[in-house]
Amino acid sequence: MSVASARRALRESVSGLPPAFWWLWTSTLVNRLGAFVATFMTLYLTLDRGYSASFAGLVVALHGLGGVLSSLAAGVMTDRLGRRPTLLAAQASTAFSVALLGFMEHPAAIAAVALLVGMASNASRPAVAAMMADIVRPEDRVRAFALNYWAINLGFAVSATAAGLIAEHSYLAGFLGEAVLTLTCAVLVYVKLPESRPEMSAAGTGSGTGSGAEAGKGGGAAEVRLGTVLRDGRFMGVVGLSFLISLIFTQGSVGLPVAMGAAGFSPGDYGLVVAVNGLLIVLLQIPVTRFIEHRDPQRLLVVSALLAGYGFALTAFAGPLWTWALTVCVWTMAEIVNSPTQMSLVVRLSPVHGRGRYQGMYTMSWAVASLVAPLMAGLVIDRYGAGWLWAATGVLGTVAGAGYWLLMRGLPAAGAGAGGGAAGVAPAGVAPAGVAPGAVAPAGVAPVAAGVPLPARTEA
Repeated sequence: MSVASARRALRESVSGLPPAFWWLWTSTLVNRLGAFVATFMTLYLTLDRGYSASFAGLVVALHGLGGVLSSLAAGVMTDRLGRRPTLLAAQASTAFSVALLGFMEHPAAIAAVALLVGMASNASRPAVAAMMADIVRPEDRVRAFALNYWAINLGFAVSATAAGLIAEHSYLAGFLGEAVLTLTCAVLVYVKLPESRPEMSAAGTGSGTGSGAEAGKGGGAAEVRLGTVLRDGRFMGVVGLSFLISLIFTQGSVGLPVAMGAAGFSPGDYGLVVAVNGLLIVLLQIPVTRFIEHRDPQRLLVVSALLAGYGFALTAFAGPLWTWALTVCVWTMAEIVNSPTQMSLVVRLSPVHGRGRYQGMYTMSWAVASLVAPLMAGLVIDRYGAGWLWAATGVLGTVAGAGYWLLMRGLPAAGAGAGGGAAGVAPAGVAPAGVAPGAVAPAGVAPVAAGVPLPARTEA
């Protein structure tokens, strides 16, 4: 590919998205640049504070439990209070609790504050996803979620390296640094992001026009409760499949290091192997997204589930270090395809005025898996050996692939119907696709008029 072609591909990958998306994207990147606690909590507790591995595991589990507890509550807040207030509260609370954690001395205090950190840090996720769905056109959502996922991994890759250097001198500096960067995100949200929660008409129904699956879910906010989410069979099926997929992917940080250690490899060897995951995402997320953006999501989700399951299953046959890295390449490709495609599916199945609750339930599936996966890995490896764990991932991938195939049969294509792919209800002042142009958008949000052409690109 020539330099000119590369520049054109990059320009087409980032064009057409509203300014508010890029401020949200910047907030995500800055937030992940400060991801110190999630990366170095275990080392901090065992090496710096001298606690046992079992206590460190308990604290990490409590951090994950906090995410489970806050997911649904944050989803409700996102719908009732709005995306912007929820983000502000979550990020400010995260900054405060992370800074507080760095000063805790007593084991009980450390455990309690770690729970608070998990609750606060996870609370922003439903709001971020709902806001992104509000401000991005349906036909651009896969690309938008992919770019956001790319920012998460880029920020994490940089933060992991920087945090390692910081930890050699002062763990407290790491906690305070994360607090400062998280507070910076809160300021960005307050200053640059307008509220995007869709307005309601006097009758309690959406004030815009939807189409396809979204139009059928555009009911009033009063009709959307947590019970509504639980009774939505197709969506809860996606939540269940998301849980299975996350069980598989979490083994990259849970089962893989244990298996490599048992095989005689050092922590440094594991670091090199797992670094392949982040490197590939940074390098390939954008070009792969261009390839899959307008392809059949059912097929993409089925293939990604199988690649994830069998990519990890191949670990059972790994020998030299490079073969372990090769297996990482396989399941990383699954991750690159699955994440934006599944996020776009979640938005398609969510009522416009219930996006927060639906995103909260979806987020909880990953949080619960982060608790179950370590227990699953430890139990299977201790009793039966690592080979059985990798076989189990193959089974889970097969079940998930079959589930996606069954679940998405008969689902209307994205953007199908009379409205030409409107996003349902747009934020106040934002003209959605399919609505007469000319509406005044709030500062930072570009109006989207009906008939605005997509950036020139092929189906790929």
